[in-house]
Amino acid sequence: MSDFGVLSLLPPLVAIGLAILTKRVLFALFFGVWVGGFLVAGGDPVGATTETLKWIVFNIASAWEEDGQIMTDLWNTRILLFDALIGAGVALIYKAGGMNAIAKAVTRKVKTSRAASLMAAIFGTIIFFDDYTNTIIVGNTMRPITDRARVSREFLAYADDSTAAPVAVLAVVSTWIGYELGLLKDAIASVGENISAYSAWFASWPYRFYPILAVILVYLVAATHRHYGPMLKAEYRARKEGKVLRDGAQPMMTTEVDVGMPIGGKESVWVFILPVLALVLMTFLGLWITGGGSAAYAEGGFQEVLSNADSTWALVWGSFSMVIVAMALVLAMKIMTLEDVEHTLVAGMKQMHFAMMILILAWSIKSACDAVGTADYIVRVASNVLSPGLVPFVIFVVAAFISFTTGTSWGTFAIMMPIAVPLSYQLSGSFGPIVYASIASVFAGGVFGDHCSPISDTTIMSSMFSGCDHIDHVNTQIPYALTAGVVGAVMLLLFAAGLRNGWVLLAIAVLLLVVLHRVLSEWYGRRAGIPHGKVPIYIVEES
Repeated sequence: MSDFGVLSLLPPLVAIGLAILTKRVLFALFFGVWVGGFLVAGGDPVGATTETLKWIVFNIASAWEEDGQIMTDLWNTRILLFDALIGAGVALIYKAGGMNAIAKAVTRKVKTSRAASLMAAIFGTIIFFDDYTNTIIVGNTMRPITDRARVSREFLAYADDSTAAPVAVLAVVSTWIGYELGLLKDAIASVGENISAYSAWFASWPYRFYPILAVILVYLVAATHRHYGPMLKAEYRARKEGKVLRDGAQPMMTTEVDVGMPIGGKESVWVFILPVLALVLMTFLGLWITGGGSAAYAEGGFQEVLSNADSTWALVWGSFSMVIVAMALVLAMKIMTLEDVEHTLVAGMKQMHFAMMILILAWSIKSACDAVGTADYIVRVASNVLSPGLVPFVIFVVAAFISFTTGTSWGTFAIMMPIAVPLSYQLSGSFGPIVYASIASVFAGGVFGDHCSPISDTTIMSSMFSGCDHIDHVNTQIPYALTAGVVGAVMLLLFAAGLRNGWVLLAIAVLLLVVLHRVLSEWYGRRAGIPHGKVPIYIVEES
């Protein structure tokens, strides 16, 4: 590999710059890959295009060239298959009314604004496996319930948004985890380590301060009815005047083009419960079998099983089981015809196309960065100016900035993960807390910036399906996102100061979040003339 020096920074910088300028992450990632090909081809544009297409094709096919031979590993292929299958399964459950059935079953006794607010948070947590599905289902299902309880549309959109990406990025089984594992696998391989991507994913979990705190804050706000910032005025207006939208608001319309509206009249909670159980149980069974089962467990416990497991096969088995169980139920219960099932499965797979395209280009820009030595150059320069403990904090800040300006957490993951792992590994000297905290900071920073961004897809979808004015949603959510983000950043500074235990830091973070929420609600409540920033609880009148 030639030493391109500072030019090796061009592929990720071009991707970041174009993403900021155009707001189109696919084009940005493609041209980032092309610039890498341009460098490798010695400035030949035709050669650059050839290299770019080769990297893309090889990443789709899970292949690479080594010593003139084409080598294969079906990891990437299985991840793409998993994404397609889980998209199909989620669409089938949604279309058959399984989500609506769950909603109706658990919301019949919602009698107060507090109960409705908490129910929105709970629903957002239950639908853990996909952020898009979360925004669609929680918004559409909870809107009539929260309207009846005089909960503002702004709060519903906030609860919807803050339990979408944050929950998906934390969930053991989700449409996100295949993408995360793909990035992690390549990043780990780039430093020559053999630990499994799943093992590293689990080890990074307690350091993901922002998404964890964002979810906790939703419950805290819902339970206490203490607010601050524009949300306080919105909630007070809804309780006192019954106006769930401000005068002059322009709520976004709620339409589902790809899958269509759920089928009514035959909803069953089992159409939701059994396929999701099949997904979770078969995934864990797959991890157990491919990880060595009881023999590996006897040697080193569940962590040893995960370290040896082939997570992609487990995810494929789980998602395929989800589809089969859902199909069997909707056909046996005569909710849908075989033709309807086929159309819904295809429509569900179509919903995953954008994510899959980002994933392929993410793998490809990783190939481009490897070819020009981007990570090696950054590690070489940063090792002279950055202390190891500060790496996670810096990564969090940079990832948040990229995600905010581009409106995409996934694109941010693609750009940052190939840099974060080699950098933290080289500076720390081993796979330990610094590397795990750096991995977590890529995910946490990406979600944080995405949450604050008005051009984020999930932010827009939360406004849409909650029937909220989009600017109102952004303005009311940002103070809460900043609260969780600042607390997370403080924890990373404590990490830099020497406190490396993730669970201890997380406990401190939760305590600080509770205190800060109370202080801010008291302070803003005094400014707004609403004691303690606490809005009254509305009791729904019986019709």
